[in-house]
Amino acid sequence: MPSMKNAFNQIAVIGKYKAPEMRENVLKMAQFLSEQQVSVFVEQNTAQHCAIQGYECLTMDEIASRVDLAVVLGGDGTMLTVARQLAQSDIPLIGVNQGRVGFLTDVSSANMLEEMRKILSGEFNIEQRILLTASIIRNGKEVSRGLAMNDVVVNKSGMSRLIELEVNVDGQFVHKQRSDGLILATPTGTTAYALSAGGPILHPTLDAITLVPICPHTLSNRPIAFNSASKIEITLVHAEDAAVHLDGQLQINLQLGDKILVQRDQKTVNLLHPAGHSHYAMLRQKLNWG
Repeated sequence: MPSMKNAFNQIAVIGKYKAPEMRENVLKMAQFLSEQQVSVFVEQNTAQHCAIQGYECLTMDEIASRVDLAVVLGGDGTMLTVARQLAQSDIPLIGVNQGRVGFLTDVSSANMLEEMRKILSGEFNIEQRILLTASIIRNGKEVSRGLAMNDVVVNKSGMSRLIELEVNVDGQFVHKQRSDGLILATPTGTTAYALSAGGPILHPTLDAITLVPICPHTLSNRPIAFNSASKIEITLVHAEDAAVHLDGQLQINLQLGDKILVQRDQKTVNLLHPAGHSHYAMLRQKLNWG
């Protein structure tokens, strides 16, 4: 029976997709949670690829309706995938880093059980992260739509030349730019591709979206930030081959004249951090600051 003393009593464990090497830590986490008198569920694909038995398996849709916390074991890519899939559920997510950098999965696998013990006792903070919705408009009709937690990237494909894009914000013309593309990043995404392209780092609680050009032909094209309530329209003016990428995981091919409408989604992702978590300490560690 679940313990009423725990802050969470229905917990799903989700591992990196098709990664059987996750088995040991997934089992450790599931067994630990069971010992804390928590109802434990293992995500269906995780159980299959890690050959885990003895726990009820749930699909992502079932997790969305049956649990009150999801523990995600993997890297930032795994967290991005899970966050988009569970975005409509408001379930808090906590990440255990099994990848490389781990800006979103900030609990180390070495001390994950001790951190989970503290979290179950109520020692945690919840941080809301904004999402972006991107809609592709072709000949006046929406042909595709998707969510992004990190970024919406419009860029050239393969060996094609520079593309030309027109940017309007809230109906006002901003500029045309010839470049390899541009990145629209949430504050969460400012430590991802946008950072590599020279964009600023925004604190994750800011209500803002950054636009960062990728290798612009005119060097005066600089990153710019907008209020997150802004409606951003990008028109593909010229390109041999171009596409939109959502979080670097989903791709939508574009045609000349397509418009990409980007705005903040109504839903947010609830990231759970152990008590005492510091965004600045995390940046110092991950980026090797002094």
